[in-house]
Amino acid sequence: MKRALMSVSDKTGLVSFAQKLIENDFEIISTGGTKKVLEDAGIETISVEDVTGFPEILDGRVKTLNPFIHGGLLGRRDLPEHVKTMKELHIQPIDLVCVNLYPFKETIEKPDVTLSDAIENIDIGGPSMLRSAAKNYHDVTVVVDSADYQVVADELDEFGDTKLETRAGFAAKVFRHTAAYDALIASYLTDKAGIVAPEKLTLTYDLEDTMRYGENSHQKAWFYKDALPKSYAITNAKQLHGKKLSYNNIKDADAAIRIAREFAEPTVVALKHMNPCGIGRGNTLEEAWDRAYAADSISIFGGVIVLNRKVDLATAKKMHALFLEIIIAPAYEDEAFEVLAKKKNIRLLQLDFTNKDEKPNKETVSVMGGLLVQEQDVLEEDPANWTVVTEKQPTEEQLKTLLFAWKAVKHTKSNAIVVTNENQTLGIGAGQPNRIDSTKIAIKNAGNDLDDAAVLASDAFFPMDDCVEYAAKHGIKAIVQPGGSIRDKDSIAMANKYGITMLTTGIRHFRH
Repeated sequence: MKRALMSVSDKTGLVSFAQKLIENDFEIISTGGTKKVLEDAGIETISVEDVTGFPEILDGRVKTLNPFIHGGLLGRRDLPEHVKTMKELHIQPIDLVCVNLYPFKETIEKPDVTLSDAIENIDIGGPSMLRSAAKNYHDVTVVVDSADYQVVADELDEFGDTKLETRAGFAAKVFRHTAAYDALIASYLTDKAGIVAPEKLTLTYDLEDTMRYGENSHQKAWFYKDALPKSYAITNAKQLHGKKLSYNNIKDADAAIRIAREFAEPTVVALKHMNPCGIGRGNTLEEAWDRAYAADSISIFGGVIVLNRKVDLATAKKMHALFLEIIIAPAYEDEAFEVLAKKKNIRLLQLDFTNKDEKPNKETVSVMGGLLVQEQDVLEEDPANWTVVTEKQPTEEQLKTLLFAWKAVKHTKSNAIVVTNENQTLGIGAGQPNRIDSTKIAIKNAGNDLDDAAVLASDAFFPMDDCVEYAAKHGIKAIVQPGGSIRDKDSIAMANKYGITMLTTGIRHFRH
């Protein structure tokens, strides 16, 4: 008879799979909870202790780490010396392994998990059996995913055994599985040890979706989800309506929710091609929408919209009048959703904003041959810590407006200049190779909306005084910028010449 070893924490489909193995002349070795489930279902099993001749010890930490198990898995049937050794030592081959691992991920996701709980859910015997079986896939079928039970059952029925190519695929899956499992453990223990730059970076992600195409139609693309994602993330947004998200949709949506995270009051963010095209805030969501729309009524066409309040009917009607790619909000009134869903293709997403201020994961960017890793730019800043560098002092209202502009420029591609009033962006200059061009674009886009309330924010210092002069000549009354240029004094002198106020933050916000 052939032998199968079954030991699973996920009991999905276990009994029916075991019955199929019995039908195909397998006897089953099992242990612990798996053994109990099978025997309760009337399936006879052999205990691991009967195979090893050794009791389970150390509170179950040692059960299967034994030559009678691993010899049965690793012994090659095509090598006479292996076969001879196994016979001499009375090691019976194991032909199939069905194992999945202690729920380490589910354990560390619990808010009250202790280090000792986490450690006790690090599986040792399971990965060892899987790896032994996978290494010897020419002779052993190894199953780590209940989704594969049917494939095994069908091949057993048709061929009396699994196909070599199937076993090879399962073996590769095992090593991906154990690598991901170890990566989670390594990451958890690394964090607990306070190590911020480990000599080896172990990351693991789960395939969320195969995209129709990537950034362009000739590029293949896939969407992977962090194995331990934060709740405030596009991967956790629930799509309620519309077409599947595209590669570019996901990038834009991610950029938009990063901006929305900055604001507590009712706020609407409109984004296009990774840059904000309008940010509005108000006493109501509708008022915030009106301001975001007015900020750039042209660029908002086909944009991504994030609203940080439940979408009401009045706001929904105004959004429905436009072509929009995506709307993201914490919730929708029934009538509002009904209005928006009249458009077949618009993507309506629901995202929990409750934990928007939780410490985010580090962000990674691929480069050819490597990976850049950094903390996300979530620094909270207080204007009280900024420095007034001009003779003209800011008013309290200007300080509030400058903070709004500073939050907006932080999420605009560098070189970035943003012009705002107290509640909406007026003009945005993004991604230019020099700062004066960004300044000109932002002020041009602001157009006739510039008034005494208009302020300007620059994501990095002014390398010379031309930006300050241009801004002052076009009605800007207050500027915030990081400072730190060797020519700071020239920009300060220019601001004094025109009688405007300028503050430096000491912090820049490049976004490449």
